[in-house]
Order: sequence, then structure tokens, then C-alpha cells
Amino acid sequence: MIETEQETQVLTVGQVAAELGVTVRTLHHYDEIGLLVPVERSYAGYRLYTEADLERLQHIVVYRRLGFALDEVATLLQQPDDVVTHLRRQRDSVMARMDQLGELVASIDTALEAQMTGYQITKDEQRELFGDAFDDDYAAEAEQRWGETDAWAQSQQRTQRYSKEQWQQIKAETDMLSSRFIDLMQTGTAPEGTQAMRVAEDHRQHICRWFYDCSPQMHAGIAELYVTDDRFAKSFEDQAAGLARYAHDAVVANAARLED
Repeated sequence: MIETEQETQVLTVGQVAAELGVTVRTLHHYDEIGLLVPVERSYAGYRLYTEADLERLQHIVVYRRLGFALDEVATLLQQPDDVVTHLRRQRDSVMARMDQLGELVASIDTALEAQMTGYQITKDEQRELFGDAFDDDYAAEAEQRWGETDAWAQSQQRTQRYSKEQWQQIKAETDMLSSRFIDLMQTGTAPEGTQAMRVAEDHRQHICRWFYDCSPQMHAGIAELYVTDDRFAKSFEDQAAGLARYAHDAVVANAARLED
């Protein structure tokens, strides 16, 4: 058996874990769900990984680091693409991520400048930027409802330092998230599907990044307002009929997914 292993260059689970920086538990999980099933076995029944297995695992590791869910990775690997095609797709994803990180650096620089200058956006500038979505009475009601919570305190601490440019970025990101929801809804994509849940998760991360730490359960609670509060619902329905319910269902499905 030793000669066979040397000839075929097979590796044990522990060797693969050390070489590619994954855990043995992860490799066992990939085997259990059919994502990476090594065909070789030792006489004792232990998993042995061939060069083809390692190549597949390398693609899995890259796709996972790029943020793809396991079911999405499985779909990508089922496509009859060669290695070059996979690598080109991965390169495109990395370049897109670099663009996002570049935007994040720009935001940090803007926040740093705002902190050093003590700039605070005025209510008139907020009203100009957000239009009907900005309402002094609504802000006061929000403070009355959540003013004693840690999330409110964290949000106030962060937002009081934001520049006008940062508020413009927040608005642009919010509009983009709505557009992504609308596109999925209008093409018949289920709100509990992977794509819609990804948008929902991006929305949750948007809240975490700009306002306060928002758990999946808290996010689902906020989503209830999309369908129970007329003002929230109107802000969605003015963009597209049915959007409030669609966004709500996607957020709830994403929260349930993250709880599992």
C-alpha cells in the first residue's frame, strides 16, 4: 500500500488539512455533503486524497473565501469548465472584492477627515439627500421607541461623525440593495432562494457596517416592520409593488438559515 500511495501521490486527511489550511472537520463535512468525496481509501478505511481531489479542494477554498455558499460552490464545480475558466472566474471575483475594499478605504478616509474636522451633516442636508424618507417626527419616534437600547447608542455614536459624502454612500448602497431585490423579485426568484438571501445578508452587513451590530434575529425583527408599519411598507412599495413582502421574506429566510 505504501508504494501505491507514493505512485499516486495520495495524501491523508491530516496532510491535506495542513497543506491547504482547512480543518479535518471541514474535510469530513465536505465528504458527508458530497462536495469533495475522495475515492481512494487506505486498507484501514481512511480517506486518501489524489491530485484531482486537491485541485477540486483548491477551487472550493477559493470560492469559499470569496463568500460563496456551499451550495453555490457545488453548482460552480458541476459546470463543465476547465481549470483556466475557474481561475478566471475567481480572478474576476477577487478584483471585484478589491474594488469594494478600495471603496471601504475611501470611506474610512472620509470618516477620519470628518472626525478630525468635527463635521456633522445638517437636517437640511439629510432632507435633501433622503427626500421624503427623512422626517423629524419619525426620527423622534424612533428615539422614543429604541433610545434606551445599545443599538441606538451605537448608531448615534457612529452617525454623528459621518460626513455628507458618507451619507451619500449609505444612500447609494441602500438604493443598490433595493434594486437587487427588485431585479430578483421581477424575474421570479424566490425570496427564500440563495440569491435573495445573499442580498438580505448584504443588507444586514450594511446595517452592521454603518449603524449598529445587527444579529440575524434582530434583522428579522426589523423586517417585520416592512409589512406591519405603513410607513416602512410605503417606502418599499413606492419603489416596486410587492417589494415590502419580498424583502421581509428574504430577510426572515436568511435569519433562519444563519441560525441552522
